Amino acid sequence: MATDLYLREDIAAFLGERDPFATFATMDGEVFRALESRRTYAVLIQDRRFFIKYHRGTPVGEILKNLIRGRLPVTSARNEWRAIQALNELGVSVPVIAGYGCRGAWPHAQESFIVTEDVGTQRNLEDLTRGWPTEPPAFRHKQALLENVADISRTLHRHGICHRDFYLCHFMLLSADPPALTLIDLHRALIKASLDQRWVIKDVGSLYFSAMKIGLTRNDLFRFVRRYSGTSLRQTFTEKADFWRAVRDRADRLFQRHG
Repeated sequence: MATDLYLREDIAAFLGERDPFATFATMDGEVFRALESRRTYAVLIQDRRFFIKYHRGTPVGEILKNLIRGRLPVTSARNEWRAIQALNELGVSVPVIAGYGCRGAWPHAQESFIVTEDVGTQRNLEDLTRGWPTEPPAFRHKQALLENVADISRTLHRHGICHRDFYLCHFMLLSADPPALTLIDLHRALIKASLDQRWVIKDVGSLYFSAMKIGLTRNDLFRFVRRYSGTSLRQTFTEKADFWRAVRDRADRLFQRHG
């Protein structure tokens, strides 16, 4: 049975002789999500808070259903493990990995886990921006946040990484002045040597959808586009008009569906 295992010293000391897979499958903690094949929870280990995602085998029927619908099924913690490593190397702030394991060759029988340090804040951009329509932020603060999000987005997509759950709620605010963000929930991330544009459109369109109610002005949107593209507005709307039209259409469809 193929097994990948990484345990940082403090996690290894906590586990001792116990099987990490069995331990993380049954540990008690503050549960954030519990699905048939995945559980996410927070625990204290040696007085430090960690998040644990434990994946158990994904039923063959579920895998086939996702493939038929054109979705890439998430069958293990490997996606998140690879994405965090890649983004860390690119200088994007992401949770710190303290443990990872995967065993079993076949998705329906595979089990895996990833242990990450708590990022130290519960404030995300969705919560932060909810009151902007009635209480707009200072211009410089809003501009800095827009540029920060645009920089993270550009870095992901230019290096072949698609988040696949790219919403404001997954940008955690580490500090307000200057703004510093950490990107979380990378379990569905896709990493490709050459990322098809449809994945980028889904990411940016989802991000735009999640920001449609926060009172952004036309100039705010243009500021994001210019920062993300790294070119003038004239150039990007000339050369990438189809891309930005598709991004807007994606956001509009999500808004009509979810409001």
